Amino acid sequence: MSSQPIAIFGGTFDPVHIGHLRAAWEASEALDAEVRMVPAKIPPHRPQPVADAAARAAMLRAALEGQDRLKLDLRELDRAGPSYTFDTLASLREDIGTQRPLIVLIGADAFVGLTSWHRWRELFELAHVCVLTRPAQIPATPDALAAVVAARKVDSVGALRTAPAGCVLDMVVSALGISATRIRRLLAEGREPRWLVPQALLDDPVLLAPYRKA
Repeated sequence: MSSQPIAIFGGTFDPVHIGHLRAAWEASEALDAEVRMVPAKIPPHRPQPVADAAARAAMLRAALEGQDRLKLDLRELDRAGPSYTFDTLASLREDIGTQRPLIVLIGADAFVGLTSWHRWRELFELAHVCVLTRPAQIPATPDALAAVVAARKVDSVGALRTAPAGCVLDMVVSALGISATRIRRLLAEGREPRWLVPQALLDDPVLLAPYRKA
């Protein structure tokens, strides 16, 4: 059985862009982990995606072509109901067993709202949490969350390999400042968001069609 950590990087990926891929790749290299890109079917904490599940899965497949460090995991698209991270981690645990390190990659802005997540306290029983921060931009952690995570904080990647779950690590990743909202607006205006999305999405006119005006 492999001891290499598995990390999940979730989101709507509406559409997937270079910022998503850069953060996932940096985390994968730093953690020496297999990163699963997990598109949400029904995100509980944000508006519903513009593109449907099939279209977003197709965009991710195209974006991930030609490399094997980042992988596509469609379990949330295949599952009915809201795409709760707890359910995703529980499903993954059934697949990989209880001992392999499992890591949730969460942006710092999302992490400060963790107490609103479904069964959030139990997330630490299933996985480590790696908080992706931008240089010199670490949001203040609310008191209720800080009290829970204080004893779980670690300061080295190696600590995430000593246990299957339960630790919290802050990791600085490149700040690219790319917004999916802006990309959708550019496409709706008939413009080409070059250098913002993977070239594979621009090469196939069908992939970005959900965002273009008819």
